[in-house]
Amino acid sequence: MNAVLLGSLLYQSRLVPRALPVLGFTGATLLVAAWTGTLSGLLGQVSKASALAALPIALWEFSLGIYLVVKGFKPSPITSGM
Repeated sequence: MNAVLLGSLLYQSRLVPRALPVLGFTGATLLVAAWTGTLSGLLGQVSKASALAALPIALWEFSLGIYLVVKGFKPSPITSGM
């Protein structure tokens, strides 16, 4: 849920490149699907499918952190006029 909220805020504000929030949306969707499959008994708690579904969200978190440390936020149109 946090990835969807943060991703939507970053996507709408354009503070980071658009590809990063889209990766977060994709990863969150796959993670929820794997979680639902685990709860319904289709997947085991420790399975290759669950691990593969968790990779995009992990990649998003890692790449977002690296991007923000290296480049930071883009200038916001709201604060650039101040």
